[in-house]
Amino acid sequence: MLNKARLFTPGPAPLPERVRLAMAADSIHHRTPEFKAILGATQERLKALFGTGEPVLPLACSGSGAMTAAVHNLFSPGEEVIVVDAGKFGERWSRIAGERGLVAHSIKIEWGRAVRAADLEAAFEQCPQAKGVLVQISETSTGVLHPVRELVQVARRKNALLVADGISAVGLSPCSMDEWELDCLLTGSQKGLLLPPGLSLLAFSGRAWEKAAHVRPACHYFDLTGERAAILKGETRFTPAISLIVGLHESLTLFFEAGLDAVFRKQWALTRMTRRGVSCMGLDLFAKEHYAWGLTCLVLPAGLFAPRVIRAAAERHGAVFAGGQDHMSGSMVRIAHMGWVDWADMLGALHALADAIRFCGGYVPGNPYLEEALAAYHAALEAPLGTE
Repeated sequence: MLNKARLFTPGPAPLPERVRLAMAADSIHHRTPEFKAILGATQERLKALFGTGEPVLPLACSGSGAMTAAVHNLFSPGEEVIVVDAGKFGERWSRIAGERGLVAHSIKIEWGRAVRAADLEAAFEQCPQAKGVLVQISETSTGVLHPVRELVQVARRKNALLVADGISAVGLSPCSMDEWELDCLLTGSQKGLLLPPGLSLLAFSGRAWEKAAHVRPACHYFDLTGERAAILKGETRFTPAISLIVGLHESLTLFFEAGLDAVFRKQWALTRMTRRGVSCMGLDLFAKEHYAWGLTCLVLPAGLFAPRVIRAAAERHGAVFAGGQDHMSGSMVRIAHMGWVDWADMLGALHALADAIRFCGGYVPGNPYLEEALAAYHAALEAPLGTE
Protein backbone atom coordinates (compact mmCIF):
# COMPACT_ATOMS: atom_id res chain seq x y z
CA MET A 1 0.00 0.00 0.00
CA LEU A 2 1.24 3.47 -0.87
CA ASN A 3 1.15 5.98 1.97
CA LYS A 4 1.69 9.70 1.96
CA ALA A 5 4.83 10.46 3.98
CA ARG A 6 4.11 12.73 6.94
CA LEU A 7 6.85 14.33 9.00
CA PHE A 8 6.40 14.17 12.77
CA THR A 9 10.03 15.04 13.43
CA PRO A 10 11.22 18.04 15.48
CA GLY A 11 12.63 19.73 12.40
CA PRO A 12 12.38 19.67 9.53
CA ALA A 13 8.61 19.95 9.77
CA PRO A 14 5.79 20.08 7.18
CA LEU A 15 5.42 23.33 5.22
CA PRO A 16 2.28 25.18 4.10
CA GLU A 17 1.69 25.32 0.37
CA ARG A 18 1.66 29.13 0.47
CA VAL A 19 5.17 29.16 1.88
CA ARG A 20 6.45 26.61 -0.62
CA LEU A 21 4.99 28.57 -3.51
CA ALA A 22 6.49 31.82 -2.24
CA MET A 23 9.94 30.24 -2.10
CA ALA A 24 9.48 28.72 -5.58
CA ALA A 25 9.25 32.15 -7.23
CA ASP A 26 12.17 33.50 -9.23
CA SER A 27 14.96 34.75 -7.01
CA ILE A 28 15.49 38.47 -6.53
CA HIS A 29 18.67 40.38 -5.76
CA HIS A 30 19.20 41.24 -2.11
CA ARG A 31 20.28 44.84 -2.78
CA THR A 32 17.11 45.81 -4.63
CA PRO A 33 14.20 47.89 -3.29
CA GLU A 34 11.96 44.83 -3.79
CA PHE A 35 13.94 42.68 -1.38
CA LYS A 36 14.46 45.53 1.08
CA ALA A 37 10.68 45.96 1.28
CA ILE A 38 10.26 42.24 2.07
CA LEU A 39 13.09 42.35 4.62
CA GLY A 40 11.63 45.43 6.30
CA ALA A 41 8.13 43.98 6.61
CA THR A 42 9.59 40.70 7.86
CA GLN A 43 11.66 42.54 10.44
CA GLU A 44 8.57 44.20 11.97
CA ARG A 45 6.74 40.88 12.16
CA LEU A 46 9.76 39.21 13.72
CA LYS A 47 9.89 41.85 16.43
CA ALA A 48 6.24 41.14 17.21
CA LEU A 49 6.83 37.38 17.26
CA PHE A 50 9.89 37.71 19.53
CA GLY A 51 8.13 40.33 21.64
CA THR A 52 10.97 42.83 21.38
CA GLY A 53 11.68 46.33 20.19
CA GLU A 54 15.23 45.33 19.25
CA PRO A 55 16.21 44.17 15.74
CA VAL A 56 16.01 40.44 14.98
CA LEU A 57 19.02 39.37 12.94
CA PRO A 58 18.68 36.75 10.18
CA LEU A 59 21.71 34.49 9.73
CA ALA A 60 22.23 31.95 6.94
CA CYS A 61 22.94 28.99 9.22
CA SER A 62 21.20 26.48 11.44
CA GLY A 63 20.17 27.20 15.00
CA SER A 64 23.50 25.91 16.25
CA GLY A 65 25.11 28.74 14.27
CA ALA A 66 23.00 31.25 16.18
CA MET A 67 24.03 29.60 19.47
CA THR A 68 27.66 29.99 18.41
CA ALA A 69 27.14 33.60 17.35
CA ALA A 70 25.51 34.48 20.69
CA VAL A 71 28.36 33.03 22.75
CA HIS A 72 31.10 34.58 20.58
CA ASN A 73 29.53 38.05 20.67
CA LEU A 74 28.52 38.23 24.33
CA PHE A 75 31.48 36.65 26.15
CA SER A 76 35.25 36.95 25.96
CA PRO A 77 37.70 34.08 26.48
CA GLY A 78 38.30 33.48 30.17
CA GLU A 79 34.88 34.68 31.33
CA GLU A 80 32.68 32.31 33.32
CA VAL A 81 29.21 31.17 32.34
CA ILE A 82 26.64 28.77 33.80
CA VAL A 83 25.18 26.17 31.46
CA VAL A 84 21.93 24.29 32.11
CA ASP A 85 22.89 20.79 30.95
CA ALA A 86 19.61 18.87 30.86
CA GLY A 87 19.83 17.18 27.48
CA LYS A 88 21.69 16.92 24.21
CA PHE A 89 21.38 20.61 23.39
CA GLY A 90 22.39 21.74 26.86
CA GLU A 91 25.57 19.74 26.22
CA ARG A 92 25.98 21.73 22.99
CA TRP A 93 26.04 24.99 24.96
CA SER A 94 28.94 23.59 27.00
CA ARG A 95 30.91 22.62 23.90
CA ILE A 96 30.39 25.99 22.25
CA ALA A 97 31.40 27.80 25.44
CA GLY A 98 34.52 25.65 25.78
CA GLU A 99 35.53 26.27 22.17
CA ARG A 100 35.20 30.00 22.82
CA GLY A 101 37.59 29.66 25.75
CA LEU A 102 35.00 30.29 28.43
CA VAL A 103 34.95 28.65 31.84
CA ALA A 104 31.64 26.78 31.72
CA HIS A 105 30.03 25.58 34.95
CA SER A 106 27.34 23.01 34.17
CA ILE A 107 24.18 22.44 36.17
CA LYS A 108 23.65 18.74 35.53
CA ILE A 109 19.93 18.00 35.44
CA GLU A 110 18.52 14.52 34.96
CA TRP A 111 17.11 14.09 31.46
CA GLY A 112 13.34 14.57 31.57
CA ARG A 113 13.40 17.04 34.46
CA ALA A 114 13.32 20.83 34.28
CA VAL A 115 15.88 23.01 36.00
CA ARG A 116 14.66 24.98 39.03
CA ALA A 117 15.46 28.53 40.05
CA ALA A 118 17.00 27.06 43.22
CA ASP A 119 19.41 25.04 41.06
CA LEU A 120 20.60 28.24 39.41
CA GLU A 121 20.90 30.02 42.77
CA ALA A 122 23.14 27.20 43.99
CA ALA A 123 25.26 27.42 40.85
CA PHE A 124 25.84 31.14 41.38
CA GLU A 125 26.97 30.42 44.94
CA GLN A 126 29.68 28.20 43.45
CA CYS A 127 30.63 30.64 40.66
CA PRO A 128 29.57 34.18 41.65
CA GLN A 129 31.65 35.71 38.85
CA ALA A 130 29.57 34.10 36.08
CA LYS A 131 28.63 36.62 33.41
CA GLY A 132 25.93 34.60 31.70
CA VAL A 133 23.45 31.75 31.87
CA LEU A 134 22.97 29.54 28.79
CA VAL A 135 19.73 27.55 28.67
CA GLN A 136 17.19 26.00 26.35
CA ILE A 137 13.59 27.15 26.61
CA SER A 138 12.50 23.83 25.10
CA GLU A 139 15.04 21.00 25.28
CA THR A 140 14.33 19.15 22.03
CA SER A 141 16.07 15.94 23.10
CA THR A 142 13.80 15.42 26.12
CA GLY A 143 10.61 17.40 25.48
CA VAL A 144 11.15 19.49 28.62
CA LEU A 145 10.13 23.16 28.87
CA HIS A 146 12.41 24.99 31.29
CA PRO A 147 10.91 27.74 33.53
CA VAL A 148 12.98 30.46 31.90
CA ARG A 149 11.01 33.36 33.40
CA GLU A 150 12.03 32.18 36.88
CA LEU A 151 15.66 31.76 35.83
CA VAL A 152 15.77 35.30 34.45
CA GLN A 153 14.99 36.73 37.89
CA VAL A 154 17.94 34.87 39.39
CA ALA A 155 20.28 35.99 36.60
CA ARG A 156 19.14 39.60 37.00
CA ARG A 157 19.98 39.61 40.71
CA LYS A 158 23.44 38.28 39.86
CA ASN A 159 23.97 40.85 37.06
CA ALA A 160 24.36 38.06 34.49
CA LEU A 161 22.95 37.81 30.98
CA LEU A 162 20.42 35.08 30.24
CA VAL A 163 20.82 33.55 26.77
CA ALA A 164 17.83 31.46 25.69
CA ASP A 165 17.81 28.88 22.92
CA GLY A 166 14.25 29.07 21.59
CA ILE A 167 14.90 26.82 18.60
CA SER A 168 11.98 24.50 19.42
CA ALA A 169 9.96 27.15 21.26
CA VAL A 170 9.64 30.32 19.14
CA GLY A 171 6.43 30.13 17.13
CA LEU A 172 5.25 27.18 19.23
CA SER A 173 4.81 28.59 22.73
CA PRO A 174 4.90 32.14 24.11
CA CYS A 175 8.44 33.62 24.25
CA SER A 176 8.04 37.34 24.93
CA MET A 177 11.60 38.56 25.02
CA ASP A 178 11.18 42.04 26.47
CA GLU A 179 8.41 41.09 28.91
CA TRP A 180 10.40 38.11 30.17
CA GLU A 181 13.61 40.20 30.25
CA LEU A 182 15.60 37.74 28.15
CA ASP A 183 18.99 39.07 27.04
CA CYS A 184 19.21 36.86 23.98
CA LEU A 185 16.54 34.86 22.19
CA LEU A 186 17.41 32.76 19.16
CA THR A 187 15.68 30.23 16.95
CA GLY A 188 15.95 28.23 13.73
CA SER A 189 13.71 28.14 10.69
CA GLN A 190 12.82 24.44 10.48
CA LYS A 191 10.66 23.97 13.57
CA GLY A 192 7.98 26.47 14.59
CA LEU A 193 8.45 28.93 11.72
CA LEU A 194 7.03 26.77 8.90
CA LEU A 195 10.25 26.87 6.85
CA PRO A 196 12.97 24.50 5.64
CA PRO A 197 16.30 24.41 7.51
CA GLY A 198 19.01 26.96 6.79
CA LEU A 199 17.98 30.20 8.50
CA SER A 200 18.46 31.25 12.11
CA LEU A 201 17.18 34.36 13.88
CA LEU A 202 18.67 36.10 16.90
CA ALA A 203 17.87 39.14 19.03
CA PHE A 204 19.77 40.82 21.88
CA SER A 205 18.41 43.03 24.63
CA GLY A 206 19.78 46.53 25.17
CA ARG A 207 21.90 45.17 28.04
CA ALA A 208 23.28 42.47 25.79
CA TRP A 209 24.22 44.96 23.06
CA GLU A 210 26.07 47.02 25.68
CA LYS A 211 28.03 43.91 26.68
CA ALA A 212 28.66 42.98 23.04
CA ALA A 213 30.21 46.41 22.40
CA HIS A 214 33.14 45.34 24.64
CA VAL A 215 33.58 41.86 23.17
CA ARG A 216 35.71 41.15 20.12
CA PRO A 217 34.07 38.42 18.01
CA ALA A 218 36.36 35.61 16.89
CA CYS A 219 34.59 35.19 13.56
CA HIS A 220 34.19 37.66 10.69
CA TYR A 221 30.81 36.31 9.58
CA PHE A 222 29.35 36.19 13.10
CA ASP A 223 30.14 39.82 13.95
CA LEU A 224 26.64 40.67 15.14
CA THR A 225 27.38 44.33 15.80
CA GLY A 226 28.06 44.71 12.08
CA GLU A 227 24.95 42.69 11.23
CA ARG A 228 22.84 44.90 13.48
CA ALA A 229 24.16 48.04 11.76
CA ALA A 230 23.15 46.60 8.39
CA ILE A 231 19.64 45.62 9.55
CA LEU A 232 19.07 49.10 10.94
CA LYS A 233 19.76 50.38 7.41
CA GLY A 234 17.23 47.92 5.97
CA GLU A 235 19.69 45.41 4.54
CA THR A 236 21.90 42.47 5.50
CA ARG A 237 25.65 42.58 5.89
CA PHE A 238 26.29 39.60 3.61
CA THR A 239 24.25 37.78 0.98
CA PRO A 240 21.26 36.44 2.91
CA ALA A 241 19.25 33.25 2.42
CA ILE A 242 16.96 35.11 0.02
CA SER A 243 14.40 32.37 -0.67
CA LEU A 244 14.12 31.51 3.02
CA ILE A 245 13.50 35.14 3.95
CA VAL A 246 10.84 35.37 1.25
CA GLY A 247 9.30 32.21 2.72
CA LEU A 248 9.58 33.67 6.22
CA HIS A 249 7.70 36.75 5.07
CA GLU A 250 4.87 34.47 3.92
CA SER A 251 4.87 32.24 7.01
CA LEU A 252 4.73 35.27 9.31
CA THR A 253 1.84 36.57 7.21
CA LEU A 254 0.05 33.31 8.05
CA PHE A 255 0.90 33.75 11.74
CA PHE A 256 -0.53 37.22 11.98
CA GLU A 257 -3.57 36.48 9.83
CA ALA A 258 -4.52 33.88 12.43
CA GLY A 259 -3.20 35.85 15.43
CA LEU A 260 -0.45 34.69 17.77
CA ASP A 261 -2.93 33.71 20.47
CA ALA A 262 -4.67 31.34 18.04
CA VAL A 263 -1.31 29.89 16.95
CA PHE A 264 -0.25 29.18 20.53
CA ARG A 265 -3.70 27.84 21.46
CA LYS A 266 -3.54 25.35 18.59
CA GLN A 267 -0.06 24.23 19.66
CA TRP A 268 -1.17 23.74 23.24
CA ALA A 269 -4.19 21.74 22.10
CA LEU A 270 -2.02 19.50 19.90
CA THR A 271 0.32 18.96 22.85
CA ARG A 272 -2.50 17.96 25.19
CA MET A 273 -3.99 15.75 22.49
CA THR A 274 -0.77 13.86 21.84
CA ARG A 275 0.05 13.38 25.49
CA ARG A 276 -3.44 12.08 26.25
CA GLY A 277 -3.29 9.64 23.34
CA VAL A 278 0.13 8.34 24.38
CA SER A 279 -1.00 7.94 28.00
CA CYS A 280 -4.11 6.03 26.95
CA MET A 281 -1.85 3.57 25.13
CA GLY A 282 -0.19 2.85 28.46
CA LEU A 283 3.10 4.42 27.39
CA ASP A 284 5.41 6.42 29.64
CA LEU A 285 5.68 10.16 28.98
CA PHE A 286 9.30 11.24 29.43
CA ALA A 287 8.70 14.84 30.55
CA LYS A 288 6.22 14.50 33.37
CA GLU A 289 5.49 18.12 34.29
CA HIS A 290 7.30 20.94 32.50
CA TYR A 291 6.79 19.80 28.91
CA ALA A 292 7.34 21.40 25.53
CA TRP A 293 4.53 22.50 23.21
CA GLY A 294 6.24 21.34 20.03
CA LEU A 295 6.97 17.67 20.67
CA THR A 296 6.12 14.77 22.92
CA CYS A 297 8.78 12.29 24.05
CA LEU A 298 7.75 8.81 25.18
CA VAL A 299 9.59 5.76 26.47
CA LEU A 300 8.73 2.35 25.08
CA PRO A 301 8.26 -0.67 27.34
CA ALA A 302 11.15 -3.05 27.89
CA GLY A 303 11.58 -5.45 25.00
CA LEU A 304 10.72 -2.93 22.30
CA PHE A 305 13.52 -1.35 20.26
CA ALA A 306 12.68 2.24 19.32
CA PRO A 307 14.44 2.29 15.90
CA ARG A 308 12.42 -0.78 14.87
CA VAL A 309 9.12 0.80 15.97
CA ILE A 310 10.01 4.02 14.16
CA ARG A 311 10.88 2.11 11.00
CA ALA A 312 7.59 0.17 11.15
CA ALA A 313 5.56 3.39 11.50
CA ALA A 314 7.30 4.85 8.45
CA GLU A 315 7.06 1.75 6.29
CA ARG A 316 3.48 0.79 7.20
CA HIS A 317 1.91 4.25 7.47
CA GLY A 318 4.31 6.88 6.13
CA ALA A 319 4.53 8.44 9.62
CA VAL A 320 8.10 9.63 10.24
CA PHE A 321 8.99 9.92 13.94
CA ALA A 322 12.33 10.75 15.55
CA GLY A 323 14.28 8.56 17.92
CA GLY A 324 15.94 9.42 21.19
CA GLN A 325 19.52 10.60 21.48
CA ASP A 326 22.54 9.15 23.27
CA HIS A 327 21.47 6.74 26.05
CA MET A 328 17.80 7.12 25.07
CA SER A 329 18.32 6.07 21.45
CA GLY A 330 17.00 2.54 21.93
CA SER A 331 13.95 3.33 24.04
CA MET A 332 12.61 6.79 23.15
CA VAL A 333 10.27 7.93 20.39
CA ARG A 334 9.90 11.66 19.77
CA ILE A 335 6.66 12.76 18.09
CA ALA A 336 6.64 16.37 16.94
CA HIS A 337 3.47 18.42 16.59
CA MET A 338 5.09 21.42 14.97
CA GLY A 339 4.97 22.91 11.52
CA TRP A 340 1.95 22.63 9.21
CA VAL A 341 0.10 19.90 11.14
CA ASP A 342 -3.38 19.77 12.66
CA TRP A 343 -5.56 17.47 14.76
CA ALA A 344 -6.18 15.06 11.87
CA ASP A 345 -2.44 14.62 11.30
CA MET A 346 -1.91 13.84 14.98
CA LEU A 347 -4.72 11.27 15.01
CA GLY A 348 -2.89 9.57 12.16
CA ALA A 349 0.39 9.76 14.08
CA LEU A 350 -1.14 8.12 17.15
CA HIS A 351 -2.70 5.35 15.06
CA ALA A 352 0.64 4.73 13.30
CA LEU A 353 2.44 4.56 16.64
CA ALA A 354 -0.03 2.06 18.10
CA ASP A 355 0.05 -0.15 15.03
CA ALA A 356 3.86 -0.08 14.86
CA ILE A 357 4.13 -1.11 18.52
CA ARG A 358 1.75 -4.02 17.96
CA PHE A 359 3.58 -5.00 14.77
CA CYS A 360 6.84 -5.13 16.76
CA GLY A 361 5.29 -7.41 19.38
CA GLY A 362 4.27 -4.82 21.93
CA TYR A 363 0.93 -4.39 23.64
CA VAL A 364 -1.42 -1.43 23.24
CA PRO A 365 -4.72 -1.69 25.14
CA GLY A 366 -7.93 -1.61 23.17
CA ASN A 367 -9.23 1.49 24.90
CA PRO A 368 -10.45 4.40 22.72
CA TYR A 369 -7.15 6.30 22.71
CA LEU A 370 -8.06 8.23 19.54
CA GLU A 371 -11.37 9.42 21.02
CA GLU A 372 -9.63 10.39 24.26
CA ALA A 373 -6.97 12.30 22.34
CA LEU A 374 -9.53 14.22 20.32
CA ALA A 375 -11.49 15.07 23.47
CA ALA A 376 -8.31 16.45 25.03
CA TYR A 377 -7.72 18.58 21.94
CA HIS A 378 -11.17 20.20 22.08
CA ALA A 379 -10.94 20.70 25.85
CA ALA A 380 -7.59 22.49 25.48
CA LEU A 381 -9.02 24.81 22.83
CA GLU A 382 -11.74 25.92 25.25
CA ALA A 383 -9.69 26.18 28.45
CA PRO A 384 -7.38 29.08 29.40
CA LEU A 385 -4.13 28.83 27.46
CA GLY A 386 -1.60 26.53 29.09
CA THR A 387 -3.92 25.05 31.72
CA GLU A 388 -4.57 21.33 32.11
